[in-house]
Amino acid sequence: MHAASGRRLGASHPRTEGPTDLRLVVPAAAAWLTAAVSVGASPGWVTAVVAASLTAAGALLAAGRRAGRAGRRDPDVRRGAAGDVRRGHSGAGAGAGAGAGAGVGAGAGPGAGPGPDAGRGGSGAGRVPGSVRPGLWVSFAAVLLCAGAAAASAGLHAADLRRGPVPALAERFADVTAEVEITSDPRLARPRINGDHMAPTALMFDADVTRVAQADGTVLATRTPVLVIVDARSRRGVPRRTGDRSPWLSLLPSTRLRVTARVVPALSDGKDIAAVLRVRGSAPPEVVGAPSGPQRFAGRLREGLRKATDGLDADARALLPGLVVGDTSRVTPELDDSFKATDLTHLLAVSGGNLVIVLALFTGPPGLAQRVERRGLASRLGVPLRATALLGGALTLAFVVVCRPDPSVLRAAACGGVSLLAIATGRRRSLVPALAAAVLVLVLYDPWLARSYGFLLSVLATGALLTLAPRWSAALRRRRVPPRVAEALAAAAAAQALCAPVVAVLSARVSLVAVPCNLLAEFAVTPATVLGFATLATAPWAMPVAKVLAWWASWPARWIAGIARTGAAQPGGGVDWPDSWTGALLLALVTVAGVVAGRRLLRHPLPSAVAAVLLLLFVVQPPPITRVITGWPPPGWRFAMCDVGQGDAGVLAVGDGSAVVVDAGPDPVLADRCLSTLGVTRIPLVVLTHFHADHVAGLPGVLRGRSVGAIETTGFEEPPEQAEFVRREARARHIPLTRAVAGERRSAGRLDWRVLWPPPDPVPPPDGPNDASVTLLVRSAGLRLLLLGDLEPPAQQALARSPAAEGLDGVDVLKVAHHGSVYQDPELIRRVAPRLALISVGGGNPYGHPAPSTVAALRAGGATVLRTDEDGDLAVTGEGEGLGVARH
Repeated sequence: MHAASGRRLGASHPRTEGPTDLRLVVPAAAAWLTAAVSVGASPGWVTAVVAASLTAAGALLAAGRRAGRAGRRDPDVRRGAAGDVRRGHSGAGAGAGAGAGAGVGAGAGPGAGPGPDAGRGGSGAGRVPGSVRPGLWVSFAAVLLCAGAAAASAGLHAADLRRGPVPALAERFADVTAEVEITSDPRLARPRINGDHMAPTALMFDADVTRVAQADGTVLATRTPVLVIVDARSRRGVPRRTGDRSPWLSLLPSTRLRVTARVVPALSDGKDIAAVLRVRGSAPPEVVGAPSGPQRFAGRLREGLRKATDGLDADARALLPGLVVGDTSRVTPELDDSFKATDLTHLLAVSGGNLVIVLALFTGPPGLAQRVERRGLASRLGVPLRATALLGGALTLAFVVVCRPDPSVLRAAACGGVSLLAIATGRRRSLVPALAAAVLVLVLYDPWLARSYGFLLSVLATGALLTLAPRWSAALRRRRVPPRVAEALAAAAAAQALCAPVVAVLSARVSLVAVPCNLLAEFAVTPATVLGFATLATAPWAMPVAKVLAWWASWPARWIAGIARTGAAQPGGGVDWPDSWTGALLLALVTVAGVVAGRRLLRHPLPSAVAAVLLLLFVVQPPPITRVITGWPPPGWRFAMCDVGQGDAGVLAVGDGSAVVVDAGPDPVLADRCLSTLGVTRIPLVVLTHFHADHVAGLPGVLRGRSVGAIETTGFEEPPEQAEFVRREARARHIPLTRAVAGERRSAGRLDWRVLWPPPDPVPPPDGPNDASVTLLVRSAGLRLLLLGDLEPPAQQALARSPAAEGLDGVDVLKVAHHGSVYQDPELIRRVAPRLALISVGGGNPYGHPAPSTVAALRAGGATVLRTDEDGDLAVTGEGEGLGVARH
């Protein structure tokens, strides 16, 4: 096309080959499904599928050849076929050899697509009863051939996992010295809270084992994919918390290491690894082979981006590397939870959107990319279209190397490659066959992608943008919605509609704020990405310039983080949903019904406005309206115990949206949600009784979006990493940090309280963090509450004997120590004699909390016992004879 134009830059108006060509969709889907089944199947089953597919495809091709000869001998069929050829320019079959459809559609012949005369005998099928067009035989054969090729590829990849010595060593849990070649970036496992402590952070990376030395000295050569896990408990230099750097985190793909490890079986057959190598010892990584040149260059770019963002605030420092190159090592669990709750995690995984932005800067807007009149850097430099395609291909390859070949990156690169091929040839093809071709090529290249949820979500989102979004955008414009708003809204809604069922399977939750959050974040994605890539490219050569660019990029990055946090904080931002494929099907049906109902509602402005307001109220759930509808929070509540799972989070009402918070629980999202439903916007004081994770890990959720006067803690700073976590959170928000000691008296509004424990210099020293818990005796008007933290019997007995224990006799409300564990002092329980005993505990916890003996002792003393795992959020109201409790 470009050569025929006679112009150096190429054709001004490339050829348009008709409507969307869907012929590649069915072969790609067949290959995907076959690969998903075959990677976990036995070799015999795979062999049978390949043989059956090839045999059936050969039979169909032979039948098609015979039908073609019969058609050439029959004059009526020849006339019908000629008619199709004359009309083929308007059907999907014309130009079948061009662009993405060439691989499968070239043999389909004229009229393979539904032209304007389809169904009226134009192709000859209606003229000769019982005859079948030859092109259909070829199409069916192509589907079978793709399925057979996918099965063969899956069988070969599965065989790679079974060959060599590694699988046998894994069955014996053998200790080996191995040489491995890293195939992915090292990454940190997300910290997990196990009861009172945070599980040590583990570092992991994918690798290929190349040599194995067994205990008997035997050295075996192999090439087996494995997952390497470096346990933080046994490895010096491994970070103890997310975001720290270590020599292990600085390793690049293609680096070769020698490790001493135990080989154990892989936990799941859904991953393309033969075993797991658990590294043992305490030495730093032993490098035996340097990374390749391209990987060193990519590593230099990524490290430059990290250094350029070091001086930014926490959110921008975490998000910019994720937005640009998918580096999420600085993203905190709290921010990650916010992105998951609002379905914005695709922004942290480099996707097709990033590549589109990069290519658009070079080739110009997609609509003009194939024309001489295009915009973009290539046009300004006078680069011809063919050279533009070649340079775009090099840029795409560099993008994959720097951002790493994750499923979404590979899918985007494949689609971009097909589009660049269209630019080079001058033939404009639909992006739907480009997407189908990308799926087909990638599934054949790596059949394990067929089981990747990330790949599935990437393809669904792209398909939604190519199919549903344009129609929905046109419908919105017909209803007088501004074009730009209509396009953005349609894109967000279409992607959410197709991806939501899969997300529900993964998270057991459906987000109601995903569409508005994606819509609001979309306006900041392009400037953040463009400035981020400019920072990436500039950092190795001019760091001061890169830091200026990073500072500009931090503004849209902070906007995106703010959108995620605001959406996640909404009490009605999501609803629980069955995490099964049956639940996914149900959600798909609900989505279809919602789209149909929405189309009808849009015709009537008043009902549409009413529906939108009701949805907004359900999501935001303003406390005054929620109180009227649900009765929560109850009027005049004094103390609330939040259901935060296995942990503690109590709230003492001060009045007028203010409250003192005692402990933050283990989960920031749950803590934030509880305070939001209570209408708490100002916190004069946060008291953290001790530094165990189930009391402090939710602190970011307590601080989110609220005015906080100070944080008060115990003086026993154990565990040290969690004490440092609290200090870091306080420093980041410029909140004073103070120490609580026995005898301290404070007040806020209608509250006044006295610190009973710990004493300034306890003798003997506390036996662990639990016995150093801050203990409070609180008065709220005439109501008396005792909050014991996690005190255990030694400290409880010492408290009862101390001078600070004056006034402990006969309290109204007791927050039972240590989640109602068996470790209680019976004498203290009898002395306190509470009327109401509240236990904060998680359902199904492995510790047996609360202990039946503790519950029995409380009830024997006349207390009413309530627990969060059975009763949910609890709120104490009234005093004296009017003492009551509400459940939520």
